[in-house]
Amino acid sequence: MTTDRLHILASEFGQSPWLDNLKRAYVVDGTLEALVRRGIRGVTSNPTIFQKAISGSHDYDAQLKELVTAGSTVEAAYWTMAIDDVRGACDILAAVHAESHGADGYVSLEVSPALAGDGPGTTLAARFLHENVQRPNLMVKIPATKPCVASIRTMIGEGRDINVTLIFSLDRYAEVIEAYIGGLEHRASTGVNDLSTVASVASFFISRVDSEVDRRLETIGSPEALALRGKAAIAQAVLAYQLFKRSFSGPRWEKLVAIGARPQRPLWASTSTKNPAYPDTLYVDTLIGPQSVNTLPENTLEALSDHATLVRSIDTVESIANASHVWDALSSAGIDIDDVAQVLEAEGVASFAKSFDDLIATLQSRASEFMS
Repeated sequence: MTTDRLHILASEFGQSPWLDNLKRAYVVDGTLEALVRRGIRGVTSNPTIFQKAISGSHDYDAQLKELVTAGSTVEAAYWTMAIDDVRGACDILAAVHAESHGADGYVSLEVSPALAGDGPGTTLAARFLHENVQRPNLMVKIPATKPCVASIRTMIGEGRDINVTLIFSLDRYAEVIEAYIGGLEHRASTGVNDLSTVASVASFFISRVDSEVDRRLETIGSPEALALRGKAAIAQAVLAYQLFKRSFSGPRWEKLVAIGARPQRPLWASTSTKNPAYPDTLYVDTLIGPQSVNTLPENTLEALSDHATLVRSIDTVESIANASHVWDALSSAGIDIDDVAQVLEAEGVASFAKSFDDLIATLQSRASEFMS
């Protein structure tokens, strides 16, 4: 029997493949269990994923009718249904969580995108999700917006597992790492002497960076600019991985490791290629390295399983040198990478907010039919 590349990615290269999708059918019809057997080691969701899952099927109608008939608001009904899906997925991945000693087997559920500018509200929402899902392998997703960085630190200080999402810049990534390490230090200062139960990932959105930078390079139009298309996202991820390795080493970090601390793994998100001219495993083949995660939509997952080139690639001498060269060349070509990050963060927050609003509108329409 041939071993699926998903298993090989984890066992030989130390990178965990997670599924970037969740819907009720996958939980109840055996699809997710089959993917776990093939080598999937975690699941991520977001408002857009739930919007497609609920709006695109009638799998939730019976529960929605029951909830609204009993007096639930439509938004409260959504959270009940999403929590039920996440609990089911957590249970399917419980064995992965156990055998990896808490390194993998997580299912991610995001706070409301309306809270991206509200740090205190995000803290309350993250607590609510942890306390209501009641599974040890839940990761609550918190966006890496400026107002939410403090919330990340607070949640880690409380011992809650967090998936930090919507990271688009190295500077913000450094702030996220500091929030994680600072949260662990706070937890240790309260007398907790075992940090091994706290896990976190920091999610860089990959393909969106190339989409935005490529658009700007094409506007510039010079041969030098056009030659840089399709290179920005990988270069940033390579540099981010170097920042990860530097940050989770040295005396400050080793003091936390002595009481069980785990590094906050970088997670590569949005790894399906948006440009059809690019290979479908571009953001898999180039980003392989230990203590990292790649979260995959189905099309990229199947491409990885079928023909990805599995070789450690993210921290070779050549890849690091090339990333530094590309990063400098982008600046020289006139790309304002800080502005790129600000635009992408705003677009990401707005996109998730729109998906959430569309989802609630769909549920409201269906609820009205049930009540009429």
